[in-house]
Amino acid sequence: MSGLTAIIGRGGEDVATEWLRERGYYIVERNWRVGHYEIDIIAQHYDTLHFIEVKTRKEGGWQTAYDSIDDQKIRTLRRGAMAYRAMHHIRLELQFDLIAVTWNEEGDIAIDYTENIL
Repeated sequence: MSGLTAIIGRGGEDVATEWLRERGYYIVERNWRVGHYEIDIIAQHYDTLHFIEVKTRKEGGWQTAYDSIDDQKIRTLRRGAMAYRAMHHIRLELQFDLIAVTWNEEGDIAIDYTENIL
């Protein structure tokens, strides 16, 4: 990942994290990694543990956040979540979500939260 891409991605994750907190989610982990697996945000809301993929895009880009969620990404997210569950002996319900953060030329931010992407 290039330097600028990493900065934009981290900015999107910061925005997504704050957005979740404002809605009562407890942020358990950010950028959790084990082996080849990485989960952007792990958050608890009531009795559900959410594994959240964050995609940050510029408005009008050629690929939407949803376009970037392919079968490989789904497998990776699911396997990472199962590893996390096993390592931490999690008994909560699991859910896989996507937060799309879109920036426009004026610097405005739009957030689209999609639950149960798997």
